Amino acid sequence: MTAISELARAKVNLTLRVRGRRADGYHELESLIAFAEAGDRLQLEPGSSTGLRVVGRFAAAISGPNLIETALARLAAAEPQLVLGRFTLDKRLPVAAGIGGGSADAAAVLRGVRQANPTLAARIDWAGIAAALGADVPVCLESEAALVRGMGERMEAVPDLPRLVAVLANPLIPVPPDKTARVFARLDAPPAAPAVPPPLVSATQLTSTAALLDFMRAEGNDLLAPATAIVPAIADVRAALAGQSGCLYAGLSGAGPTCFGIFTTSEEAAAAAASLQHRRADWWVVATTLGR
Repeated sequence: MTAISELARAKVNLTLRVRGRRADGYHELESLIAFAEAGDRLQLEPGSSTGLRVVGRFAAAISGPNLIETALARLAAAEPQLVLGRFTLDKRLPVAAGIGGGSADAAAVLRGVRQANPTLAARIDWAGIAAALGADVPVCLESEAALVRGMGERMEAVPDLPRLVAVLANPLIPVPPDKTARVFARLDAPPAAPAVPPPLVSATQLTSTAALLDFMRAEGNDLLAPATAIVPAIADVRAALAGQSGCLYAGLSGAGPTCFGIFTTSEEAAAAAASLQHRRADWWVVATTLGR
């Protein structure tokens, strides 16, 4: 079989609201998610010999069990006849960055294996395996803009979400290994309401760039303040993006520390990225688009 290539696109939380703390200790979330054209690149060479090789700028930053290996183990257990093979991950996204890199990688594995096994694909509960791997994996499996609620299990596609021109920036500083848990603990959210509240917005309301930006400004990211308290460099990154010519909005993705700036044109975004990279050569900066 020929090699299969998948782009594990960076997941960007355009908005993120915390609706409350659930009885099981997790949090009820509502987030508008878009995907960047920037991402890790996964290549699968289908065959009987299974393995994983990680290369790229951020390969050495991966520590502990790789979610790709967990995904492969779950797939093998679900259907022993699946053809797997040798995987090469070109790790281009920073690790523990708030843009779902590990989740996107695992989702890319699921898509690649599904493509390599067309006759067996119907036997596999792909969505169930994705959910078992992590809260972000189901939306990364679809890799399309969505309104995500709960712990990631309730998704509404936003097929007409306007494409946004953006710059992503990460300060590439060490963050606590339990960063996300610490952010939520500092947030100290109240108990979630027994009844699931209605969504903040309908997908049909987000079909123009102006409406989308208004929604982003109004909703923001509830994790911004606690995340900045734990990783103060987030404030510097957001301010640097917001200070670039043509920046319409600067926000934080997830629990950070990756921030994003929205620009009117790709030329403005490219100029902003070049300016930031020149001033802060120690940061990870990329101009990209966000959308479906």
